[in-house]
Amino acid sequence: MNTHKKEFSWTVRVYYEDTDSGGVVYYANYLKFMERARTELLRNVGFEQDELQQELGIIFAVHSANIQYKKPARFNDELNVVTSLTTLGKASIDFKQSVYLQASHHENAPIGTLLCDADIKIACINADKFSPQVIPAPIIDKINHKLTKESESGS
Repeated sequence: MNTHKKEFSWTVRVYYEDTDSGGVVYYANYLKFMERARTELLRNVGFEQDELQQELGIIFAVHSANIQYKKPARFNDELNVVTSLTTLGKASIDFKQSVYLQASHHENAPIGTLLCDADIKIACINADKFSPQVIPAPIIDKINHKLTKESESGS
């Protein structure tokens, strides 16, 4: 049985506030775009982060990030942030996230160009103690149902 990971795509437009003095997206803002995409992914699965904190006493926090920058994005570019789950652990989730150029008025790169990609590890944290906590079973179940597709074939 193979497990195929589903990708979640989220579109973001680059605003002036996202750019640096060179007119390109400031490097740290790619991490903000990725954070927003993971939040939207959770919302798509059926979870609001504020409700998880209030009702289950947990928060998800970035444990580590490894990011590679390939090409710059510029003001008013439309970007596609693609997120896929790579590992679902007992107290953490690993994501692969890639940012692609979706639309541009500039001649900086062809549409579909990979601008940056990252491996992000998210830890489940007890909201009161700020200590690691096992991800509650209902969350694991929904993530497994929505973000993976079981296949009997060998492909």
